[in-house]
Formats: sequence, C-alpha cells, structure tokens
Amino acid sequence: MSNPFAARRAAFRALHAEGCFALPNPWDVGSAKRLERLGFKALASTSAGAAWAMGKDDGQITRDEVIAHLTQLCAATDLPVNADFEAGFADTPEGVGESVALAIQAGVAGLSIEDWSGSALYDLPTAVARLKAARAAIDASGQDVILVGRTEGYLRGVRDLAPTLERLKAYAEAGADCLYAPAVTDDDEIRAIVQAVAPNPVNVLFWGSEMSVQSLGALGVRRVSTGASLAAAAWSGFDVVAKRLAEEGRL
Repeated sequence: MSNPFAARRAAFRALHAEGCFALPNPWDVGSAKRLERLGFKALASTSAGAAWAMGKDDGQITRDEVIAHLTQLCAATDLPVNADFEAGFADTPEGVGESVALAIQAGVAGLSIEDWSGSALYDLPTAVARLKAARAAIDASGQDVILVGRTEGYLRGVRDLAPTLERLKAYAEAGADCLYAPAVTDDDEIRAIVQAVAPNPVNVLFWGSEMSVQSLGALGVRRVSTGASLAAAAWSGFDVVAKRLAEEGRL
C-alpha cells in the first residue's frame, strides 16, 4: 500500500537543506487551505491557535484532540505539516514515544518536542531521554519525519544563552534534526545558536515586526514560524467587529 505522505515528508526534508523558508501556522482547515493558496511550501500547527478555536486556553487540549486536529490538517492540504506537539503529552519517555507514533500516523512531516513540563523545564537528562524516545519512535516507524528539539527557557522568561545552547546541542546529539528556542530575538544570539548546532537547521519564531525571513536567513536560520500570531490576528479582528456590533448595533 502506498504512503500518501512520503512525498510531502521528502519535500519537507529538502526545504531544510538550504536557504530559509517561512513556516506559517494555521489553526484549522480553513486557514490551512488559505495559506496553501498563497503559495507557502509547508505549514505548521499551533497549539495555542488550535486551543482557542476549541474554546480553550493554550495547554488545555488533550492528546486525542491534537491527534484529531493534526489528522484534519494533513488531510486538508497537500503541503507538509509540522506539528506543534507541545511536550509530547506525556512526562515519561515511553509516553512521549507513544504520542509521537500517533502523530506520525496522522500524517505529519515533522514535530517538535518541548522541554517544558507545564510548570518548569525538565532537567536536562530527562529532557534528553524524552527526545531520544521521540527519535526512536520515528525510526521505528520507517517514516522520514523531522524531529524538532525545542527548549522553552527564553519563552518562559529565562533569557540565558549558555544553558539554552547546552540544551540545544544535547538535543541535537539525542537525535533532533532541527533545533528551536522560541523568543530568542537578538541577532548575535541567533547566530550563536546556528553555529552551535551546525549543520543541523534552526527554526526561529517571528517575534516582533523587525524580523524577516530574509534577515534571519542571512544569520543562517533555515525556517521561520509564526506561532500563534496569525490566529491571534484573526481573533483580534473578530473581536473588534463583534464588539462594534454588541455596542453600536452595526458592523
């Protein structure tokens, strides 16, 4: 039986070989289709955007809900889909491996595993063990799915480059194909991350209006994701118009 996702996974892998590409994050089928029509080469889910669409806060959606969401996204587009897979929906390495296997079955071309437990960063040995379990699950599947090692320190307010570099290098050694530290914005720090994990590709999150795919590409970044920004912009516009309707009785 043919694998309908093999070509997408191969195309996604090729995107990481050179240059720098935008990786926008749709939050539902409609936004995924709109982004595909605009000519983007790949998409990534957003845990926050998906949660908001379900009437929940970021971090509140279950593994079953995420797998169903990823299955819908992968079926709705011909583009590769990278999963914002939070912390793998498990504390133990075994649980992470089980979750990753389910995501692969949903059709994803890549997925990220965070090192944030929900209240703190996992200690480094535990975080590495969890990445190794994700790597083993991908290898066991026989599918060419890109594993993203993601450290949450900067996003959680611990803006310290040295431990971030230590974690990213350890995640690369544990089998992560691509490395990601969201909320790093300083050019010199981004360049240091790129150099520290080379030749592995690096993902950067758009964080402020000064960033561009071109400027980040010049620093050696391979891909730039939007996170929840597109979903937040859509909901912001919704709120403005709905508030006018509620208060003034007009659109």
